[in-house]
Amino acid sequence: MYKNNDYIYDAALALEQLTGFPVSLESQRKEYDAIMHIDGYQFYVEAKNEIRKENEAALINLMTSSDEGSSNKIIVAKYIAIETAKKLKTYYINYLDASGNCYIKSNSLQIYVSGQKVQRKQKTNQAKAFQETGIRLLFHLLSDPKNLQLSYRELAELAEISTGSVSNIITELESQHFILKTKKKRILKSKPELLERWIMAYHDVLRPRLVKKQMRFIKPDNLLDWKSIKLNNLACWGAEPGAAILTKHLTPEQFTLYTNDQWQNIGASIGLVPDNNGKVEILQQFWKNEEKQKNENEALIAPPLLIYADLMGSGYGRNIETAKIILENELQHIK
Repeated sequence: MYKNNDYIYDAALALEQLTGFPVSLESQRKEYDAIMHIDGYQFYVEAKNEIRKENEAALINLMTSSDEGSSNKIIVAKYIAIETAKKLKTYYINYLDASGNCYIKSNSLQIYVSGQKVQRKQKTNQAKAFQETGIRLLFHLLSDPKNLQLSYRELAELAEISTGSVSNIITELESQHFILKTKKKRILKSKPELLERWIMAYHDVLRPRLVKKQMRFIKPDNLLDWKSIKLNNLACWGAEPGAAILTKHLTPEQFTLYTNDQWQNIGASIGLVPDNNGKVEILQQFWKNEEKQKNENEALIAPPLLIYADLMGSGYGRNIETAKIILENELQHIK
């Protein structure tokens, strides 16, 4: 897939102007987004449009997973959130944004620039695929590859959007090379990148609109004995409790419930009261009831893709570790 990485040149120019070091780029190597030379030192570039809490963990894992470490690699992005930049520095990961803010360390070369004004582009013309209707449709395409072969009418019914919206979104995904259309079927391409963009759009656009209420358990013991709570088909567990049931690898500290019911009914049923600082969040369910999943103990959980997205968006290390397990198992078709 062609990626518009022109911001790499903006970042290189900003770095050269701020430091006085000569900076040059090679962009014809297919195995890398680019190779950057800084004062005689060579770095392999991993290009990202934006880096924020929602995708920082996956990137940190990518940059630190190889045997040679990250000293000869650098992340170049149009925008890096301030807190994310601080986290990258704590992991000794080289980074550079389009304004020249950077942390670069390799042998005797050490550069650290901060405080340059970062311009995050407002997404006034955001692609339809990453607006609300597109996020809803992509949820189904990423959750189950078989859904990609459904007719536009069937996809519209599944995602509860119009047939026209399905047509526009599929056409857009084809033009962006995320979907390849052959004579016999449609094929999802560049799935890891599409997953990353979907997660960021989900947290930016759709999830804030789903939040109904922040609550707490009336009985504190329910925090420890949450698995015994009978949801009675009123709701399903997402995020940390959903991941705990799915992987048996996590002890929840924050609790997420997705529901089609009123939050007042959920509270009365399982013993919750409103509390802006409470550990239980109630969100509106946006998929059909039959898509809830039961584990062997008959506990209702949200679809694995949604649990994964919630864990990745949290930014917590223990959640990211559990999210990787879900990606390796329930979501291996996206890898």
